[in-house]
Amino acid sequence: MSFGPNPWQQRSWDWRAAGNFICGGAGGGLIVFAAVSGAQGLALTALLLGGVALVGMGLACVWLELGRPLRALNVFFNPRTSWMTREAFVATLLMPVALAAAFGLLPGLQWLAAALALAFVYCQSRMLGGAKGIPAWREPLAVPLLLLTGLTEGAGLGLLALAGPASTRPLLLVLVGALVLGRLLVWRAYRKRLGARAAPRALEALDAAGRALQIVGALLPLAVLALVASGLIGGAFAALLLALAGLLAAGAGAWFKFTLVTRAGFNQGFALTHLPVRGVPR
Repeated sequence: MSFGPNPWQQRSWDWRAAGNFICGGAGGGLIVFAAVSGAQGLALTALLLGGVALVGMGLACVWLELGRPLRALNVFFNPRTSWMTREAFVATLLMPVALAAAFGLLPGLQWLAAALALAFVYCQSRMLGGAKGIPAWREPLAVPLLLLTGLTEGAGLGLLALAGPASTRPLLLVLVGALVLGRLLVWRAYRKRLGARAAPRALEALDAAGRALQIVGALLPLAVLALVASGLIGGAFAALLLALAGLLAAGAGAWFKFTLVTRAGFNQGFALTHLPVRGVPR
């Protein structure tokens, strides 16, 4: 790596950091979906356990990334300044509460799990903003974009998991459609605000992932949701298409987050606004 006025790509966070954003965000979103979808019985248990497993996989990716994994407890030492610390604290509450809700230890516990999962995804969404030297990460709209992406991934995986009559309920379709549409609109606003401030290679990577996010992750799922909601498609075929739409919405979000972390993380480079000249006063 050569440092200088030209932007360079960060090397501190790789696929393991991206795995935390992908799995953790989708897992938190799935736990939220489990509560708001009205799932009951085995369906609720499966959704909650799936969410917990994904969150655990994301945290395991972070543990693998640590240079000294046995010192992982140090992450709890900076709650006043670190969103990663706050994420870790929320996770320690989320996991047992979601597990208790999955096994029905207390009625209505899934709503507490959903609130903690939402807080977990929010903390995670704030983590990239701390890298002030990376334009694609410090953009304020990156926070709602990552938050909506996690919730949309969870909703998409929820449709895939339900894959039956329960997934065709109108209110559920409206909820998923709102998340997909909201993510699309925030992405377009994010990309417009980012403009040409990021490095050309970062913008190239983001635009490629953005096309997938818009076409594969938004337009196709929205078309399926509209067809099912209008009654033009029904029965088992509708459930199958909804499962596919959910998979596309989740997959496109995962690819976008992978790209944002590993391929769009270009520093802005050094900028000298005033060059000293010998014999010339400032």
